Amino acid sequence: MRRGGGEAGKELQLLLENRLLMLGLREIDRVVTHTNRTVMLSLNRRILRIHRGYSYAPDRVLKAIVRFLNPRVPRALRRVAEREFLQFPVEGHAQPPGGPGRRERARPGDVLLLHRLETLYHQLNQQHFGGTLREIPIRLSGRMRRRLGELSMDIRTGQSIELSLSWQHIARHSWAEVEHTLLHEMVHQWQAETGLKVDHGPTFRRKAREVGVLPAAKRAIGGEAGRRGSGFQTA
Repeated sequence: MRRGGGEAGKELQLLLENRLLMLGLREIDRVVTHTNRTVMLSLNRRILRIHRGYSYAPDRVLKAIVRFLNPRVPRALRRVAEREFLQFPVEGHAQPPGGPGRRERARPGDVLLLHRLETLYHQLNQQHFGGTLREIPIRLSGRMRRRLGELSMDIRTGQSIELSLSWQHIARHSWAEVEHTLLHEMVHQWQAETGLKVDHGPTFRRKAREVGVLPAAKRAIGGEAGRRGSGFQTA
């Protein structure tokens, strides 16, 4: 396993950016590398955020990334390119600091709170989904500043990995609102497990109305409204 941090990480980032540019990447102002385990790459405001492990990828994989990011390439070919670059084992080349599976430090009372959320998840699963949703880990996040909740998915299989809720959301808002957020994310999980596109489109809105939740989170955390995540995470 190789890791890139400090000056070495900056050199890898610059090298990756130069390689992508040489292979035809256009309309990008900056490339930023990360080691997020659920979002391999995302493009926002001409800034490309990409997993650091791709610094070690062969040219054919980087060419696939360039094709995928080119809006002028037909959608079918972009899908082929997506499958190709997702097959590269980035985790074997660059893992998060502290190694695989690193989590935020638990806070006092988290164990009891998680137990309560898991019990609620089971009840909502039975009530609204006939108990068909696969039980996945629930995590409390103190780092989520603008999202109320988030569903993380495996980018290769499309399966749900874990469901995260903002610790600030739970601390500041009513339990009824927390239940609403949890159910909102469970609708996204239902989309993923039934082979539907995970988004806030018509299918989501129909199912949301059916289970009694609003189509989009509107509650503010720290003065900003909760909003949908980018890349391969969904709020």
